[in-house]
Formats: sequence, structure tokens, C-alpha cells
Amino acid sequence: MKILLVEDEARLAEAVAASLTKKGIAVDHTALLGDAIELARQQTYDAIVLDRRLPDGDGITFIPWLRSSGVVTPIIVLTARNEPKERVAGLDLGADDYLGKPFLMEELFARLRAVLRRPSALAEPSIVAGRMIVDPIRMDVMVGELQLDLPRRELMVLVTLAKRKGKTVLRSALEAEIYNYEETIQSNALDAHVSRLRKRLADADAGVSIHNIRGVGYLLKEL
Repeated sequence: MKILLVEDEARLAEAVAASLTKKGIAVDHTALLGDAIELARQQTYDAIVLDRRLPDGDGITFIPWLRSSGVVTPIIVLTARNEPKERVAGLDLGADDYLGKPFLMEELFARLRAVLRRPSALAEPSIVAGRMIVDPIRMDVMVGELQLDLPRRELMVLVTLAKRKGKTVLRSALEAEIYNYEETIQSNALDAHVSRLRKRLADADAGVSIHNIRGVGYLLKEL
């Protein structure tokens, strides 16, 4: 899962990004409305967390641009102006939820889970592959009655492959899912994650295998 965080308060943005990352969620962060538009043009996100007061404009103007472009990604607006008329204005423009500052991280997680469960959201329901049940919203994996305790990057690789089981996922698409745009990606980093993930899945008798499509990407198959 990947989220776009548009927030100019550096401390808050760092705390939100760190908390989401610990949950196994990749985060692209920007403090500028213009950069948010460029990122949304380049990538597909599972959700957007959007501040209103940005240095180059009101974040709420981002919403009609997204909706007119056909983007249905769930949007949670963060605002210190948490008055009813402000919430109504944002919801009328296409926001999915509002969260007033200050807020608890657990409340943000709960609201993200809620908007991702809605029928209009891009998130998929739980995925069954082999003996696994993968929940892309909660970011957890069960094999039988055992919950697999996977490192964050390996979990993100597995969820991405499970969403497209039986289909080849390009290396570039996998890297875009598990790294943010500011990170430097080592040439063999993805291969190392996949190699360790293969062993963990085999040890758990997960009933799936990951195939390397040389020069292209990876494919998850049921055994």
C-alpha cells in the first residue's frame, strides 16, 4: 500500500510518515501543492492525506483537480480549521473524510482503514493465494491459523505480488510500491527482499512460489 502525504508542518509530517511506515505502508511526502499534483500524475496511490494550509495554496483545491482527472483515490483532509462549514466545503468537493488537528495516530489509521473499505476505494478485499490470506488494508498475512511476521519491505513485496497473483509485476512497479520517491534504491535490494521472502514462504508452507521473470520482474503463483 502506498499513500501520498501532503503536509508542510515538518514535525507532523515526519511523525505521520514514520508511523505509517511502521505499519508497512510506503509514503511519498511533499509540502507543496504543485509537487502533489506532479506526484499524482506520475503514480497511483491507495489514499491521500492532505493538509489544507500549504505554502503554495489551499490543499482543498487539489481535490477537484483529482476528481476531474478521474482519480477516485480516497482523500482524508487534515485541518486546524475543523468547523462544520469547512468540512462541508471539503466533502462537497470530493474529500472522503476530515480529521482536525491535533489528532492521535491511531485515529488516522482507523480513518484510513474506513475509507479504504468503502466500495469506491481502490483497495482490494482480502486475497487468497495458496494457503495464504492476505489483507492489503491491515497489511497482514495468515497461513492457516499462523500470522506471518514479515519485515516491512518483504510484506510490501508480498502484498503487491498477491494483488496481481498469476501476473508478472514489473521490477519498476514493485520498487515504486515499496520505496518512496526520495529513497536511493540499490541495484540488488529488491532481489534480496524477494530471496528472503521466498524462504519464509517455503518455511511456512504457504502454498505459493515467486518466480523471477528475467529482466522483467516477478510472478507469484499458487502451487
